Amino acid sequence: MGALLGLLFGLGILFIARSFGSRDVRRPRSRRPAAERIREVLVQAGLDGVRPGQLVGVSAGAGIFVAFALLGISRSVPVALAFGLIACRGPWVLVRHRARRRQAELRMLWPDVVDNLASAVRAGLALPEALAQLAERGPSELRPAFARFAQDYRSTGRFADALDHLKGHLADPVGDRIVEALRISRDVGGSDLGRMLRTLSSFLREEARIRAELETRQGWTVNGARLAVAAPWILLALLSLHPTAVRAYNSAAGVFVLGLGAGVSVVAYRLMARLGRLPSEERVLR
Repeated sequence: MGALLGLLFGLGILFIARSFGSRDVRRPRSRRPAAERIREVLVQAGLDGVRPGQLVGVSAGAGIFVAFALLGISRSVPVALAFGLIACRGPWVLVRHRARRRQAELRMLWPDVVDNLASAVRAGLALPEALAQLAERGPSELRPAFARFAQDYRSTGRFADALDHLKGHLADPVGDRIVEALRISRDVGGSDLGRMLRTLSSFLREEARIRAELETRQGWTVNGARLAVAAPWILLALLSLHPTAVRAYNSAAGVFVLGLGAGVSVVAYRLMARLGRLPSEERVLR
């Protein structure tokens, strides 16, 4: 009986290992440079003029400033370093939050964009002109991107290249789907473009409604988990106003406690983000 249990346990471990390996074979991940990923998040946040190096510099400056400020208040190097590292992460967290919020706002606007395109096509405009008129008639948040498309198309006359530049300016998975659908419609041709746009509009509107409901229900849980992770560090920040209360952190035991607390906070936050995160739509058509 013991040998049978050992064999079954070994087979289970083997199947689990093979499942991880096969998943990597089926879905190979293309690793892009860190600067490219940061630049895409900046574009999604609406910060086109900010370069990745500038964001890194701001993060480093914020960390150094907070570390020296806490060092002057608490006279504790470990506490100052801990809050300096947290401050280094702050600008990136703000940019990611702004990018997610802007994508949620655009998700509600894309159906109107598709409706405008369908109306323009029904009125007899060609696809390039229908896209270009969105620079004046489209949602205000998306007008600059379509204005750049109109400028690219009028200067080069190459519709495919202008669409590629438009996808880069939008940096949005829904925008990628719309652009590729328009590209296929122009290349293949046919008289069903208006019907396709109306179907796409209704699908995007329903998808945005369902996702908004899920995010609303999820918000209380995620915010509560974030507050639970931040509460010990808020308490430590208040204690740092009294140098005598944080004198214990200058010892080896204090450094160990800070390191352990930081590790637990990071692991708990990552688990919270992984378990509470809704499936995010990736840009598979970039």
